[in-house]
Amino acid sequence: MDRLDDLKAIWHTAKTDSLPTSDEMVLLISKFRNEKLRNKWLVIVASSLLSSLIISILFIVDFKMVITYIGGGLIATSGLLLAATNIRSLKRFYQLDYYSNQEFLLFIEQTLQNQIKYYKKTMVIIMAFCTLGVMLYPYEAVRQYPVLLVCTYAALFIYLSFMWFYVRPRKFKKGVAKLNATRQRLENILNQLK
Repeated sequence: MDRLDDLKAIWHTAKTDSLPTSDEMVLLISKFRNEKLRNKWLVIVASSLLSSLIISILFIVDFKMVITYIGGGLIATSGLLLAATNIRSLKRFYQLDYYSNQEFLLFIEQTLQNQIKYYKKTMVIIMAFCTLGVMLYPYEAVRQYPVLLVCTYAALFIYLSFMWFYVRPRKFKKGVAKLNATRQRLENILNQLK
């Protein structure tokens, strides 16, 4: 009987203020899921529209040089690859509905691994296609004007360098930090429940 009283005393003195309620956990998971799905659908729609626009322009406008078609084709290909990679990952997020804390933690781990793989391999391929396409596409329009040619390619070089070496790593670090914060919070909850 004394052990039961001791257990009750420990139970009542345990601090659970930092632990979220089950409703808060469901809200956390659904917020995470909805945010990721929204972002993926925005990327799919935007990249598909951009690719469709580029392809339409290539068919409508009569360009004289093949380099313009190659550049436009590379831009359209990069947009379609981006849409395809996001479409492939939609299934995981649609299945993220009723997970236990442990399963959600494993889901976060898998998402982090996928994000690292995407950053190191897939994004490099997509951005390489897009970069090459953006460099080739305007050549026909500016080749006759040396000053415009230099200004255009200088601006493109600065913009693409900014995207490759500042925006891309920063966005990756921000995404990883957000996933790590969610993972850390879940690990703290699981450790307190053990």
